[in-house]
Amino acid sequence: MVFLFALSLQPVSVMIPNIVNQNQLTNQIHFIMKKILLMAVVMLASVASYAQQAVGTFTLQPKIGMNVASLTKCDGCDPRIGLAAGVEAEYQATDIFSVSAGLIYSMQGNKAKEEGVTLTTKLDYINIPILANVYVTKGLAVKLGVQPAFNVSDKQKLSGGKASVEAEDVGAESFDFSIPVGLSYEYNNVVFDARYNFGVTNIADGGDSKNSVFQFTLGYKFAL
Repeated sequence: MVFLFALSLQPVSVMIPNIVNQNQLTNQIHFIMKKILLMAVVMLASVASYAQQAVGTFTLQPKIGMNVASLTKCDGCDPRIGLAAGVEAEYQATDIFSVSAGLIYSMQGNKAKEEGVTLTTKLDYINIPILANVYVTKGLAVKLGVQPAFNVSDKQKLSGGKASVEAEDVGAESFDFSIPVGLSYEYNNVVFDARYNFGVTNIADGGDSKNSVFQFTLGYKFAL
């Protein structure tokens, strides 16, 4: 009987450490989960301060800068350096997200040189960038959107030596469409913006060249 009683206790003595181990494991899991939740709260609290503007704020941003513009399918061509100037309006929807839309006068095109002669293609547009802005750290936003544009001038200038000839209406399409992607950094309402406009549509009927533009601007935000 004593032997049987000892045998009957043996499984119980084995189970007790297992139960203790399981309880310890459960407590450790709960502790880790609390740590993770606390870290998430801290991260969200820090994210709340990323945007420079208060939630619900409308701002207007005059801006000016430069384009480093080129055209695809043009081997050996050089970029055209041109003006980018206009205004953008922005609405701060949440602590980390805003939407913006603008009107930008943009000088685009490219240059081709051969045997001392330079052919400059001048394509000027009114760009309408519509962007989603996500603030990933204090003042720093990642931008992505769409950009319809309307051609307001299309010229080609041939220059070499002392001679220079310029032709107008060289056949550019009146409508252009690009995908802008970039970054901006804001400090005390001053905004530096760097973006790349990836051309989607051909610049001329029957051709396959598209706009390819790096744009750098400096602006100042006014709260409305």
